[in-house]
Amino acid sequence: MNPICLAALRLIAPAALLALGACASMNTEDATAVLQRADKAMGGTTLKTVRYSGSGTGTTFGQAYQPGRMWPRIAYSSWSRTVDYVTGGLREDAARSRNEVTGGGGVPLMGAGEQRTSGWLLGSNAWNMAGTTASPAGIAVDGRIHDLWTTPHGVIKAAMRNNATVAFRDEGGRRVAAVSFAEPGRFSATAWINPEGLVERVDSRQPNPVMGDIDVMTTYSDYKDFGAMKFPMRIRQTQGGFPVLDLEVKEVQANVPSGIELPAGIAGATERVTVEQAGPGVWFIAGGSHNSVAIEMRDHIMLVESPLGDSRSLPVLEAANKLAAGKAVRYVVNSHHHFDHSGGLRAAVSQGATLVTSEMARPYFEATLANPNLIKPDAMQKSGRKATVTGVDGKRVFSDGTRNVEVYYINDSVHAQGLMMVYLPAEKILVEADAYTPGPPNAPAPAQPNANNLNIADNIARLKLDVDRILPLHGRMTSMRELDTMVGR
Repeated sequence: MNPICLAALRLIAPAALLALGACASMNTEDATAVLQRADKAMGGTTLKTVRYSGSGTGTTFGQAYQPGRMWPRIAYSSWSRTVDYVTGGLREDAARSRNEVTGGGGVPLMGAGEQRTSGWLLGSNAWNMAGTTASPAGIAVDGRIHDLWTTPHGVIKAAMRNNATVAFRDEGGRRVAAVSFAEPGRFSATAWINPEGLVERVDSRQPNPVMGDIDVMTTYSDYKDFGAMKFPMRIRQTQGGFPVLDLEVKEVQANVPSGIELPAGIAGATERVTVEQAGPGVWFIAGGSHNSVAIEMRDHIMLVESPLGDSRSLPVLEAANKLAAGKAVRYVVNSHHHFDHSGGLRAAVSQGATLVTSEMARPYFEATLANPNLIKPDAMQKSGRKATVTGVDGKRVFSDGTRNVEVYYINDSVHAQGLMMVYLPAEKILVEADAYTPGPPNAPAPAQPNANNLNIADNIARLKLDVDRILPLHGRMTSMRELDTMVGR
């Protein structure tokens, strides 16, 4: 060998030689070897639980002000997650406030303070806590299972039990292992593991009631040692193409008791559907967190709102189809594009209903509802039907010659553009979502009226609608008089 080359080789640091050897061995590793190496490097072999907390920014997923735009930004003054890899448990607590004026979600309006949330999972059961009260959250099961098993150590454990495969890629001059697997019926994922055995990124795909199968990207960086365990101090995530989380981790605890136990009444909980007649040929369909309204027409039923997902909307559609003999749901009116209110539109399509959305949202829904839902096929995917969407541009009247159903935009809403309300002039009934959700009966008016309440009151006055009763798509039936009281009129 050339003496100059020999001298150059002698100058290579031993650590560099070891790294070269590691890279060479990576190319011959199978998925099991890669995962075992990563599990050891990250200190996951004896890890049963981990709790991590911090602060940062995020967004309210599915609550965009305009259809197809970014999710509204929020700030987390505190955020924590506890995961239990033994029992399949997760608990996530946060204190959050708005970072922008417009957009939806349950976060208080800009400047109105923080909202505290507490979401839980154990196995295939999900619930939310408000104080000591637990309420089922079946719609959240898939998302929380995804979040549990795409954590830095969780993704290694999930890949180990799901027959993962591995491929190697050159990224930034390094040989990185891409370990891919699927959690059947829940999600698919690829974990990117660097030469040091650390998970740097997880690319995953999960089912969504509105968007079909959606892409998620989670990045982990700035790893630090916590005893035998390594954990990232920066976590970033995007969902559906937009950011949802940017967290600075400040505290990490390994193998602490998770305290995740299933409350009474959560296991096996199903959607409760109640039907109450609100007027001749008008029914208020409630019993859960989201309501719908069925309206009898001459030869069909018009349903206002198909919310959440199949688990809610299929029993609602079933109830609506039984209200008037020989009349089935032909039209479903969507109040607005936010995912909790549009998550059941695929269920409506599966039964052949035409969707009525704002004209602003129509192109978005036509494109989005064409996406497949293959990971966990929903009713629409199984039916093979395609969505038929018709729009409302400010105002539209549906008439069968005896009954008029008027659909209007709620102008100047900070909650959503294209937010719509439905008015029945003969019955003096108004159907609306999120603009006014009544509190407890006989509650006093707030010192400062809610801006959304003021907005819908202004729109009712602008349109000169003679409203007697309000059927909100959250909460109980109420009256125009109560809304007037809440806004100080």
